[in-house]
Amino acid sequence: MTHLRIDDLYDIALPQQPAVSPSGEVVFVLRRADRDADRDVTALWRAEGPLTSGPADRAPAWSPDGRTIAFLRAADGPAQIWLLPMRGDAVPEEAAERVTALPLGAGPPRWSPDGTAIAFTAPVSSGPIDLDAPIEIDRLDYQADGAGLLRSVTTQVHVLDLTTGEVTQVTTRHRHTGDPAWSPDGTRLAFPAALDDDTDLTGNLAAYVLDLETGADRVVLDGSAGPATWTPDGRALLIVGRRDTRAGHAGLLLAPLDGGPVVDLAAGLDRNVMPGETGYPGARPQVTGDGRAVLFCVRDAGRTDLYRVDLSGGPARRVLGEAGHVVSEAALAPDGILVAVRSTPTSFGDLVRVEPDGGTRTLYSGARPLLPYRERVFTVADGTTVHGWLLRAPGASGPQPLLLDIHGGPHNAWSGSADPARLYHQVLAARGWSVLVLNTRGSDGYGEAFYTATYGAWGEADARDFLDPLDELVRDGLADPARLAVTGYSYGGYMTCYLTAHDDRFAAAVAGAPVSDVTAMVGTADLGHHIGVRELAAEPWAAPERYVAQSPLTRVGEVRTPTLLLQGVADLRCPIGQSQQWFAALRERRVPTRLVLYPGAAHEFLLTGRPSHRADYNRRVIDWVTREEH
Repeated sequence: MTHLRIDDLYDIALPQQPAVSPSGEVVFVLRRADRDADRDVTALWRAEGPLTSGPADRAPAWSPDGRTIAFLRAADGPAQIWLLPMRGDAVPEEAAERVTALPLGAGPPRWSPDGTAIAFTAPVSSGPIDLDAPIEIDRLDYQADGAGLLRSVTTQVHVLDLTTGEVTQVTTRHRHTGDPAWSPDGTRLAFPAALDDDTDLTGNLAAYVLDLETGADRVVLDGSAGPATWTPDGRALLIVGRRDTRAGHAGLLLAPLDGGPVVDLAAGLDRNVMPGETGYPGARPQVTGDGRAVLFCVRDAGRTDLYRVDLSGGPARRVLGEAGHVVSEAALAPDGILVAVRSTPTSFGDLVRVEPDGGTRTLYSGARPLLPYRERVFTVADGTTVHGWLLRAPGASGPQPLLLDIHGGPHNAWSGSADPARLYHQVLAARGWSVLVLNTRGSDGYGEAFYTATYGAWGEADARDFLDPLDELVRDGLADPARLAVTGYSYGGYMTCYLTAHDDRFAAAVAGAPVSDVTAMVGTADLGHHIGVRELAAEPWAAPERYVAQSPLTRVGEVRTPTLLLQGVADLRCPIGQSQQWFAALRERRVPTRLVLYPGAAHEFLLTGRPSHRADYNRRVIDWVTREEH
């Protein structure tokens, strides 16, 4: 079987962001890496081929009459909204017209029901931005991973009048707003936003409704509100979120505007509703064309499935999904045609069309000849069941060197589908290694009790969930106990440090963007305060002994494992100091170690960063864990 090379990172083209016209015509974004420019190129495509040439076109949205596509294009500056008239099969890209020219750019376009206006978010500054001026800080939300220091910038909702070309900022009092959604009659906008001035401490995000005529807004849901959409009668919102700010599953909340009881339409599933974001696949909820039901995504046992539930309530049923498949985005046409992006065990991303009768056909495929992950279920010492996958070349026998790879989050999850960010899995398996991935306590897709099991007990609650399966594979004659390696990114980097500080079985370790000192993380990470309150169960001064116990740095003197650290310099989620502390401690103790820094790279660079950085990361994992084989 042909196996992938790391250089194939440059060749993988991934479909994203599908949009379906009222007549069922499909447009999507195709993302590919440009080797020469060392950047990702995104362009609009149809099944027949490219619609635009990019290099930075995204977020397509059809007008209600199906005659025009609004999209974002970043050309010589921040992204702006452009319009592309659709004139049959031959659509000249030169016909695209820019319709916004905001200093800091615009967000994804949302058409009004009558097609005369577009709502969107846009960053706004209270004054000129002087990059050399002192920065005054009186809140905790002064920085954001990928954006850096926010200075005086906030995010506000705007409306573009397509008749006059005028752009109006329609929100002012909110510090940051999320994407807007139009009411069915086009007179109101719903959006999530910070509830009050203390949101940097409380994490409260409310769902608001804004009356465009009066300019008045009001809260419909207080808690942890995410993306919202409207019911067809305009009397309620469908909100992904919670009615509190605690760690736990997001629900699909039906919130009446008249103040009636809020109902979680997904409550019977005991699964997390996934609206979709980088690294966390899913899709925004969408109401079906007949107005009777809503489609939404949930994480379940490593996969992400699309479900349908009636707005009147009742059991939800799966519409699209199976073992080893991950639905990451979806779009619905009024006639019931569904288009979704999904990855499978043999494809990094397919664009599939699902007809109302359930028939499915593939519009675009990223299929490759890949080695298969095989499901495994382990029972750890306390009786907890841990679900995972083992990657070995077909026909392999006997004990092999094994790499344990730990996912981030901690509330993310592995699946059996192809992973374009971690081609080192395939390369190692082709070279005679096994790769083990596990959804341990804290992982998403196994119920809320499992999801929150690491709350206030990072490392302590889940360490055995990793070590006991390794013991089982050694007993089964599948893993060589002298050639075990461990890696992980973000929380996976944290657990890599934690396990090597508590156990000496690993011959090599690779920690990507780790956390080594949770006390320092709470004070320096962009989401540090909320991680401390929601995940570690208290602020550092309220439970210092717990922070000491949960910090790998406390036991770094016990580490003997040669460790490679891979770190983005611009990472504000797991700041660079976390890797520097671990590296310095190992170097001072003369434990073999190396720190590799990626200039300009934020926390998500392994998914969205420069292609050369992503390829380098993959190569270094392979080289470090196999260094004794050279």
